Amino acid sequence: MKKVRKDDTVLIIAGNDRGKRGKVLKVFPEESKVIVEGVNMRKRHTRPTQKMPQGGILEIEAPIHVSNVKVVAPKANIPTRIGVKVLKDGSKVRYCKHKDCDGEEII
Repeated sequence: MKKVRKDDTVLIIAGNDRGKRGKVLKVFPEESKVIVEGVNMRKRHTRPTQKMPQGGILEIEAPIHVSNVKVVAPKANIPTRIGVKVLKDGSKVRYCKHKDCDGEEII
């Protein structure tokens, strides 16, 4: 079970976009990177194709290392570290480690 998942809201804690919040669009667990909506934008120059006859310059999100993001707890709206608990029935659940969350579970 990974700590950062698709559709999590994260806070950027390092880099040029520090302080921004965004939704995780894609996760690359092998590379320990995530793509966050509206963060780490790069320009891609494309030549005209049949799909895009105009061509031009596209702005796309580039991957950012997972150590540079912090998951925001949905109920408390606090950036936090994530832990994993094993429940009595054997299932694993991610939970908030921040002191103000009181072990709030993240779904």
